[in-house]
Amino acid sequence: MHFITKQDIEAPLDFVYRTLNEFDQFERMAARRGAEVERIDRLRVPGPGAAWRLRFAFRGKPRVLTIRVDDLQEDSLMVFGLESNTLDGSSRIDLAALAPRRTRITILTEIRPRTLGARVMLQSVRLARGRVQKKIDGASSKLAAMIEERWRAVQRRGY
Repeated sequence: MHFITKQDIEAPLDFVYRTLNEFDQFERMAARRGAEVERIDRLRVPGPGAAWRLRFAFRGKPRVLTIRVDDLQEDSLMVFGLESNTLDGSSRIDLAALAPRRTRITILTEIRPRTLGARVMLQSVRLARGRVQKKIDGASSKLAAMIEERWRAVQRRGY
């Protein structure tokens, strides 16, 4: 099962890419939402091989998700692998410059079941696909708004 969302961001491509590569920021965001985040690689800089283990509650059950960076291409592409006991997946973030200060971000997430229970759960997600897509669109919209706000703050200080 896959989901795709696109957002146009009022910020230059290189700024959007650098902001998305600030993994510490996303670790803190997940922790504020109640997830326990553990870095499980030994890399000093972001790149392929970077990985995190997240522990969180979902639908009343404790879950563990491993996220790893599979590919980074400067100013254009980020690919993440997702793995848990019940699901596998990937998320691909494509960036494209629409103008000098406008960037389109396209996020494609694919999820595959590993167990029968996960297959049943994904079937229920398919039935509610419209609501799930709206939540994903809303989350990507919030991400775009956060990046735009950071860009405006940087402009006020001088880029």
